[in-house]
Amino acid sequence: MARAAAVTPPTRLPAGNERSGAVLARLQLMVTRKLDGLLQGDYAGLLPGPGSEAGESREYRPGDDVRRMDWPVTARTTMPHVRRTVADRELETWLAVDLSASLDFGTGQWLKRDVVVAAAAALAHLTVRGGNRIGAVVGTGAPAPAGRWRGGALPAGPGTLRRLPARAGRKEAQGLLRAIAGTDIRPGRSDLGVLVDMLNRPPRRRGVAVVISDFLAPPQQWGRPVRKLRVRHDVLAIEVVDPRELELPDVGVLPVVDPETGELHEVQTADPRLRRRYAESAAAQRAAIAAELRTAGAAHLRLRTDRDWLLDMVRFVAAQRHARTRGTTR
Repeated sequence: MARAAAVTPPTRLPAGNERSGAVLARLQLMVTRKLDGLLQGDYAGLLPGPGSEAGESREYRPGDDVRRMDWPVTARTTMPHVRRTVADRELETWLAVDLSASLDFGTGQWLKRDVVVAAAAALAHLTVRGGNRIGAVVGTGAPAPAGRWRGGALPAGPGTLRRLPARAGRKEAQGLLRAIAGTDIRPGRSDLGVLVDMLNRPPRRRGVAVVISDFLAPPQQWGRPVRKLRVRHDVLAIEVVDPRELELPDVGVLPVVDPETGELHEVQTADPRLRRRYAESAAAQRAAIAAELRTAGAAHLRLRTDRDWLLDMVRFVAAQRHARTRGTTR
């Protein structure tokens, strides 16, 4: 399925470093105002880690993590119990940020890459406010020789991968966000499986791992690394979607280009059967992504370029907190 179309573009911000600075300045104001106003609490986070400090035990409820079973209490009471834990005050959060060429596209209020940076900014804001550390691994396509990409040979391999060390403090978090926002999106696709697997090396103490991508790579490429990551960490998958990836508008002949291969096609969108097949294929693709993430045990948040992504994040936080107060994990 083609991943980009020559439709009316969204409002874009300045290019290069000026664009990155404008994005971050705007996001900082939005994140601070809304998240500080709606997510009050002593310890806020999108996916707060359960911690490692032992707390009290309580009876098991459907949805509890069986890895926290309190077997001595279960044996004494003959009723299954789980050990409650106290949230760590020094949590380490790692982001796997996918900036493949398919992210440099958008037909809503934002480009998909802007939503990726926005999600990273919100995570950084919620993480460092408690004195915690945040780091990231960033992946994009591989460098291509000038003039050879469009219709020519594409670079092979996992693409360009970069590790940004985890540090505490707002200044360090701003530097991390500037590095993410300033990353040049290159032709091709980074290997999402390799990118996620970088969060497993070297082994770290239990924390939070967040994967931000459009997840257009085949699920068999990244499913196993996400499951492996979930064994040790709480995993949040943030899926970035544009409405044109879900359905095509009836606008006649539409030039469509795949940003990862440079292939150009003309699509007759006036054909209702074509639009129906496209929507069905897109729905099946998103269902497969959701099923793979559910199988991996990762929390799943979908952000769209035509919606208020910050409000969607706030609602997600509220749902996570409500689930945890009931003793469930999802």
